Amino acid sequence: MSADIIDDSMSNWDLIETAEIPGTGCEMQLFQSEGEYSISVEGSGVLMSTWAHQSEDALAELSCRKIASRPNPRVLIGGLGMGFTLAAALRNLGDDAEVVVAELVPGIIAWNQGLLGKYAGSPLHDPRTTIRETDVAKILRKERQSFDAILLDVDNGPEGMTRKKNDWLYTEDGLTEAYTALRPGGILAIWSAGPSRNFRERLRKVGYTVQQSRVSEQDNQGDLHAIWLAERGP
Repeated sequence: MSADIIDDSMSNWDLIETAEIPGTGCEMQLFQSEGEYSISVEGSGVLMSTWAHQSEDALAELSCRKIASRPNPRVLIGGLGMGFTLAAALRNLGDDAEVVVAELVPGIIAWNQGLLGKYAGSPLHDPRTTIRETDVAKILRKERQSFDAILLDVDNGPEGMTRKKNDWLYTEDGLTEAYTALRPGGILAIWSAGPSRNFRERLRKVGYTVQQSRVSEQDNQGDLHAIWLAERGP
């Protein structure tokens, strides 16, 4: 989920729809201007957009390439966003893959099924995709050695911004649940607006082997976002 902030005012942008974030009292806001769309949380800057998604693509590319050759690879994505991470995962996986997407906000799913779908190539219509209207944390707590890769793009990184409960995902408890949900040698990939040395050490403490990449937000321009690839041991 990008943390892009539009420098210009939003006066040229039209607010066209809102979607409640369950359990927060806050809303996602969908804006439109000149054929492009952006999503914000009320009172914040732009979280994601149709024009800047290079780092979201990289989140899927870097992780799915590592597990694509496995038989029947299974991937969990936490956070649908505008569908770009899902689309990139599908591009880097074969026909025998399954990608499960956990999205808590019903409105986000509806937007991707409708007017936003074409921007990412309508990945929700791919037969390899399973969408679950739920908190990704619930899936992590239930599953055991079920996924070859888990991709988390539910917030701004190790400190949740849109929903305080997201913080749990980045604690030792949350990272341990993700570890147990991964198959041996599986990859936990996490998007963040920026680097965090403390978070890298937290991942290592849980037992992951960790790599960090820096990826620009748009066409090798703009802010450098962080992507952690944390591998579970055999």
